[in-house]
Amino acid sequence: MAIARYFVTDVEKSIQFYREAFGFGEKERRGSEFAIIHRAGLELWLSGPGTTVAAPISDGRTPEPGGWNRVVVSVSNLNEIVIRLHELGAHFRNDPLVGPDGSQVLVEDPDGNPVEIFQPGSTKEVRS
Repeated sequence: MAIARYFVTDVEKSIQFYREAFGFGEKERRGSEFAIIHRAGLELWLSGPGTTVAAPISDGRTPEPGGWNRVVVSVSNLNEIVIRLHELGAHFRNDPLVGPDGSQVLVEDPDGNPVEIFQPGSTKEVRS
């Protein structure tokens, strides 16, 4: 089981986004400020403004959503997911890219956290 945590401003809105866009299910909720959702061996912890994740850290910085680290959601049909995300009004950071390992696009959740949507390539090269 892999675990990632995102700081979000609205836990309910984030749950809805991940459910509708990618089929995440809700595993656990602790009040209105924290939830664990899951999909295909990934737990995504959604931490709202009232959680310890939102507290200023010792160097004075305050955590905020966004950045470039991201969870990767592997899909079998990138185009289908991109269409669904457009229908949901999602913001994309880039156009889909195609490379030797597959295709990917970066979309933002409602708080600007990046999610990489990745479709593996049809062939895998084995190197020794």
